[in-house]
Amino acid sequence: MTQADVDIDLGRLVKAVWEKRVLVAGLTAAAAGLAFIVTGLLNPLYKSETRLLIETREPVYSSDQNQTNSDTTFDDRAVTSQVEILRSTDLVKQVARTLDLSSREEFDPAANPSAISDILVMLGLKKNPLDVPAEERILKEFYKKLDVYAVPESRVIGIEFSSQDEALAAQVPNALVDAYLAFQSGAKLETNTDASAWLEPEIARLREKVRESESKVAEYRAQTGLLLVNQQDTIAAKQLSDISTELSRVRGERADSEARAQQVRTALQNGQAVDAVSDVLDSPVIQRLRESEGNIRAQLADVSTTLLDAHPRMKGLRAQLADVEQQIVSEIRKVLSSLESNARVARLREEELVAQLNELKAGSAREGEEAVELRSLEREAAAQRELLETYLSRYREAASRTEPKALPADARVISRAVPASEAYFPKTGPIIIVAALSAFLLSSIGVMLGELFSGRALRPSSALVGDPTAAPVMANQAAAVPVAAAFAPSGDQSESHSAALPQISNDADDFSVEAVAEQLITDQTPVAVCVSPEGDEGSAAAVMLTRTVAGDGLKTVLIDLTGSACPTELMAESTRLPGLTDLMCGETSIADSIHPDRLSSAHVIPRGNANARRAMRAIDRLPMIIDALTEAYDLVVVECGAADAASVARIARAERSEIVLSILRSGEAEIATLLAEFNAQGFDDILLMTPGEPVSPLGNRSSAA
Repeated sequence: MTQADVDIDLGRLVKAVWEKRVLVAGLTAAAAGLAFIVTGLLNPLYKSETRLLIETREPVYSSDQNQTNSDTTFDDRAVTSQVEILRSTDLVKQVARTLDLSSREEFDPAANPSAISDILVMLGLKKNPLDVPAEERILKEFYKKLDVYAVPESRVIGIEFSSQDEALAAQVPNALVDAYLAFQSGAKLETNTDASAWLEPEIARLREKVRESESKVAEYRAQTGLLLVNQQDTIAAKQLSDISTELSRVRGERADSEARAQQVRTALQNGQAVDAVSDVLDSPVIQRLRESEGNIRAQLADVSTTLLDAHPRMKGLRAQLADVEQQIVSEIRKVLSSLESNARVARLREEELVAQLNELKAGSAREGEEAVELRSLEREAAAQRELLETYLSRYREAASRTEPKALPADARVISRAVPASEAYFPKTGPIIIVAALSAFLLSSIGVMLGELFSGRALRPSSALVGDPTAAPVMANQAAAVPVAAAFAPSGDQSESHSAALPQISNDADDFSVEAVAEQLITDQTPVAVCVSPEGDEGSAAAVMLTRTVAGDGLKTVLIDLTGSACPTELMAESTRLPGLTDLMCGETSIADSIHPDRLSSAHVIPRGNANARRAMRAIDRLPMIIDALTEAYDLVVVECGAADAASVARIARAERSEIVLSILRSGEAEIATLLAEFNAQGFDDILLMTPGEPVSPLGNRSSAA
């Protein structure tokens, strides 16, 4: 008998531990007592922690205080750098000197070596610790007790320190933080001092450069005549602008005078009334003559009612009227002459201004070239002046930060260490419990190993008792006894039928769809091949089985392998959807052949539309398709309709598939025949399913479809 032919007797192992319970309990108690003694001899250690927030800090009066974004100034690498600064040797030495750690035996145990240590040193088995400088020994012990870490996802740094003295455990991290803040402020002060020392001579040099640049600008203006009449215009530019403005005004006056004169001239030439002309109406002489004309016309109209035209009075009035009209025409001509004179004066003024303007334009080209050079000098002077003002501002700001308090460190203490109220090591209770539990487990394992090595805990495998296949067969027969009894008529005949009836693997006398679905789920069956000898009614039961399993949350698909396409009609939206025959003929992909069930979360592969004969030639591909579907689905249901056992054997694998017989009305004889056929094909266990309850143990079952 080989080692693979034996089993481990777990009961014997437990019994062996119980038999050695005194030894196990003694070892456990001894380990607990030893742990208690050891923890009592150990010096208690206390731990305290200080927390530091890394952020950019500026003085309240600083102009850059609101412009610095501390969240972006310090990233993870910057915080890690600050951790290393806190662990730097210079800071640690400073804290050690401040707290006089060299006087404490805790930090220099080598200063008082034990006798055993001296013997080991004399024998050359150990290096003399006194050969190492005392400062290095103190630093080594200091680093063992120090823990500086960055809190993840933050800019907070924790400084932990452990010591036998609870007060010292709090003093060290606080002193280290104080030294770090002073170091940061000192670094800023040193940088500020260096900046001030560099800016002072630079400012003196820039002042001289600014003075020279501004002198060059002034001299060049005087030499070229580019003197400014305001902040930006030169004399020539101002004159050119004024003459242009005056020329525009004179041209407007000339055009206006010519237009008014033309209006009066046209009225006189055409004999039109000129009373509407503003220049005529504005003349006081014409206004008086018009008044006289009106009076004479009024007198003439008054006397014409009593006197004839030949009367001397009438003739006198007409003569006066004609004289007044001549005077009016004469005055109008004078107005016209005045307008023409104004137009001539404006024209002459315009010509004079045009000549002056042309002369200034000729000189503007030369001034433009000179202005280019002038602007270059001005830019140089402005740049020097701006740089000087920047340096002066920086220097004044640096000069105001001569005290260390004026330059706060880029960190802030958010939690200072306080003396711990209890030691963090050793934890007596947990250590004793762990020691006792470890001793119990180790002693129990030792006892079990002794039993195994002695062979007392080994027994022959149950599968080797009798025939190697006896155990599964007996189990199947035990499961089939209630089923056989349910279908046996009575008397002696029942015994013969029970002996010949093949095995049915239903776990109970329940053959309902729900019971079969529960058994498939429990057994984690990947493929269920449903055979319906009674046709579409049995196929409908397979549809019910698929939907029941899907309702329990499992991913389920049904493959319609029937000739009537009953499952397709019950589940698919249309019988014309691509399905199994199309897939077998290579006309569609497996993904395109899968469709959702219209009444549940299950899926269905319909019968398809391709030629069935041509599809059956590729029937050997179906097992591969089923294997591929089992990778994506928890259960693949293959409804074969009224297929025989030989046909089912071509697509089903006995080791992975479960055969489900969907029976509604068949009797015992038919069932026995079917079971025998499947048994002959290698399917020893068959699930029986009926959607209805049997009328009697021998009667037919009613349909539940």
